[in-house]
Amino acid sequence: MRSYDFPTSFSSATATSAFSEKSQTSVDMYGLISEIVYREDKPWVTHCILLPLLRQLGHQSRWQLWLTPRQKLSRQWLQAAGLPLNKVMQSRQCAAACTVDAMEKALRTGNYSVVISWLNEDLTDEEHHRLSVAAESGNALGFIMRPQHISAHRPQSGIRIQSSLYH
Repeated sequence: MRSYDFPTSFSSATATSAFSEKSQTSVDMYGLISEIVYREDKPWVTHCILLPLLRQLGHQSRWQLWLTPRQKLSRQWLQAAGLPLNKVMQSRQCAAACTVDAMEKALRTGNYSVVISWLNEDLTDEEHHRLSVAAESGNALGFIMRPQHISAHRPQSGIRIQSSLYH
């Protein structure tokens, strides 16, 4: 997982109530863009790291936006994962440039607690800067999902998340 240094603070009343549906968790974020390198055959990271974070963010009044490449999110999967159906939006994207532009606009609005997208190419420095500024401006998280085999110069110790669970 490649993260970039932006101050982020998470606070909740108690650890046990953090994932309770009745608990209102306060999450103050100052912007974070993170690239998650995943492998289809390693689903444990999804269940142990990403989904708990998305469930916690589901307690906010803001939406979660999924910019997916081709496939539609399954309502059954969202329900089984414990994600709030009434706070999840999906938009299917085609080209990487369109996805980066859409992600930037969504992060900047402040309407989304998290924006998740799938990209096959590495971000340019300029694209990364644009997304970082947008995430900070909108007080949001941005996750870029990338298959492990796409980028040869990725670090070997990246977090891998199975994307087929989302579709």
